[in-house]
Amino acid sequence: MKYLFLLGGHDLEMKEIKNILDEQSIPYIDKNLRWDNAKLSQYKDEIKEHLEKDSNIKIVAVELTNDLNMTSDRLIEIDHHNEKSHLPSSLEQVASLLGIKLTRKQRLVAENDKGYIPYMEKFGATKDEIAYIRRLDREMQGVSEEDEKLADEAIKNKKTIDNIVVVKSETSKFSPIVDKLYPTERLLIYTDTELTYYGKYAKQLGKEYKNKYGNNVYYGGSGDGFFGIYDTKITGELICKIIEKMKK
Repeated sequence: MKYLFLLGGHDLEMKEIKNILDEQSIPYIDKNLRWDNAKLSQYKDEIKEHLEKDSNIKIVAVELTNDLNMTSDRLIEIDHHNEKSHLPSSLEQVASLLGIKLTRKQRLVAENDKGYIPYMEKFGATKDEIAYIRRLDREMQGVSEEDEKLADEAIKNKKTIDNIVVVKSETSKFSPIVDKLYPTERLLIYTDTELTYYGKYAKQLGKEYKNKYGNNVYYGGSGDGFFGIYDTKITGELICKIIEKMKK
């Protein structure tokens, strides 16, 4: 089978998928998309061109929102977020599709992407391995030294509301805050235009808010997981409403 992979938003998992495709000499197109703008329509012209040019090729869309509402037996969609959060990681799905075995590092990357530190611990990762994977993940997210410093400052000013740790961040890079506060049972981080909640009822809230905000909402992860809203004005009223829903 001939495949053409179209790659979604950049993170550590996507980097490992890209490494596999390079090692296997499998063609792909990578437009260096941000995860919050990773849509199938970004590749609309390339899809049309390749499907018309080669009747034997299948398009593999990796973590791309199907905003084209494209249905075809020549399209394979790989993802494990939102309504597909019950599936294996995208990295594992790619390995299964290609019939290859993941290395230990790649398996740790997959566990990290599926369930963060708890999944890596369950897998049997050492503290050094966990620190290494988390550092690589933050680097791939574009977390800078300045972001790390801003995270420290934000944590100093954190608040606790009804057993929920609430942090106002001065950077859109939330992962340093999450990592530094781990383990926190319920954590809400926000900026003026983005909010992410980790903990109890997260996926449930994600599904509820997705009905209201559509593709501006994401959710996933293991267990209760996480949910977030982006490109939306984050007001104190919205935060209070979310906290009230958590209490019910």
